[in-house]
Amino acid sequence: MPTPDTDPARDHAEDIVRGAMADPAQRPVVRSFFDEATGTVSHVVRDPASNACAIVDSVMDYDAAAGRTSHASADALIDFVKTEGLVVQWLLETHAHADHLSAAPYLQERLGGQLAIGHGILRVQEVFGKVFNEGSDFRRDGSQFDQLFDDGDRFRIGGLEATVLHVPGHTPACLAYVIGDAIFPGDTLFMPDYGTARCDFPGGDARTLYRSIHRLTSLPDQARVFLCHDYKAPPGRTEFAWETTVGAQRTGNIHVRDGVTEDEFVAMRTQRDATLSMPKLLLPSVQVNMNGGRPPEPEANGVRYLKVPLNAL
Repeated sequence: MPTPDTDPARDHAEDIVRGAMADPAQRPVVRSFFDEATGTVSHVVRDPASNACAIVDSVMDYDAAAGRTSHASADALIDFVKTEGLVVQWLLETHAHADHLSAAPYLQERLGGQLAIGHGILRVQEVFGKVFNEGSDFRRDGSQFDQLFDDGDRFRIGGLEATVLHVPGHTPACLAYVIGDAIFPGDTLFMPDYGTARCDFPGGDARTLYRSIHRLTSLPDQARVFLCHDYKAPPGRTEFAWETTVGAQRTGNIHVRDGVTEDEFVAMRTQRDATLSMPKLLLPSVQVNMNGGRPPEPEANGVRYLKVPLNAL
């Protein structure tokens, strides 16, 4: 990871944020959709000067008890995009989620757009390809996605300038997308009163997460931050929330605010993670999401099957 003194990707992200703060045409319009069943927020990010947009972290509905998928959450995104006359250029995944199944292929079939994730997905595919005993037919080269982003890569949504920051720690593949003055950090951060992501998944690391977060909180305080999850758990808060600012995270995040040292954060995060159970949808989610949001191919009887490895995690 770059040092604070030599971090050209972060510096470019700061330039994008500051440019958007000075030019309203570079400030994206964001419409968020909350899936209460998984606590997940999907975002439609629109160029204010055109009809171009991106969709960040979509959700495919999954009834674990019945083993049944459906698309009400994704259909709400489709209805919004079509009603607003938008053109989807990107389907952006912040990482291979462990708490919900991605609807990206379903959306891509109906709306178009390039499906993108971080280059670190190769490590996830390698690790979990073994967990699920996928064999040689499962491609571990990221080719299930149209674009694999690296730290500092740049792209556009219409006229909006955007860049990518690699923010590992929760998983090795985590990205934050900086689009104008808006930051989409995936699971790296939650609302300030809820804290930060767990780091006990394969490839996770609390020390790395601390440094990733500080890359984000060194961006301008006024930058908007649109989160991927909320669980409404903190005392005193009764409403779900998913929008905050860099300044609010830097000064008020209960886990990693100013003054919390790296060693203090690592001790807290390690102790806390040891008490957490595995996400309920981890096995189906990772199995599908590492394959670009696609369930396993149908077997001879035409039925798709998900694997449940016993005593493997």
